[in-house]
Amino acid sequence: MTTTNVPVDIVVRGRHLDLSQRFRDHVGDKLGRIDRFGIVLSRVDVEVTKEPNPRQSDRAFEVELTCVGRGPVIRAEASAADKYAALDLAYGRLEERLRRAAERRTTRNRRGGTAPRVEVEQVVADEAIAEADDTEADVVYEEGPIVVRDKTHPSRPMTVAEALHALELVGHDFFLFHDVDSGLPTVVYKRRGYDYGLLRITLSEGATEVAS
Repeated sequence: MTTTNVPVDIVVRGRHLDLSQRFRDHVGDKLGRIDRFGIVLSRVDVEVTKEPNPRQSDRAFEVELTCVGRGPVIRAEASAADKYAALDLAYGRLEERLRRAAERRTTRNRRGGTAPRVEVEQVVADEAIAEADDTEADVVYEEGPIVVRDKTHPSRPMTVAEALHALELVGHDFFLFHDVDSGLPTVVYKRRGYDYGLLRITLSEGATEVAS
């Protein structure tokens, strides 16, 4: 695999905590060769969150790494009692996903031709790397401690294979997309082991709007 000569911008920020320069330098050293898998990246966002609940001391710090470039967004996250340990765990998972993405691209090139590009990449990027948190989204329901916020992202239809690939790269348990074959809003989700499921939404016959 070849590396790129384009410098990768590493953005480090903390939520509910201040990050020392020592930790920021450590992150820079850790991610210094993140482009060695041949995946063209423009930025890596590193977000560290501190868990305020003392009962969750074994998961006191969560580190989320989000890689943004020409292809689909690739993300990994991990929690640990120490932010350095959480970073190591997240980075290990990120390496595996970067390696998987690179191998998929190599296999596709060997077969000849270029598979359709996953158009969801920018939608995922908007959700993953927005500088502002969900407090900027519109509140559509609120009762006591429960707050539901609304965000709308543009998307283009994609195949199940493309949605599954995007799901694996962001490391989520489910992924919502517009299925190009059925034309329906569809969710691909993880089941047990390497098993996945699809959930499609249709309107039942005679369905009417629910009065508020």
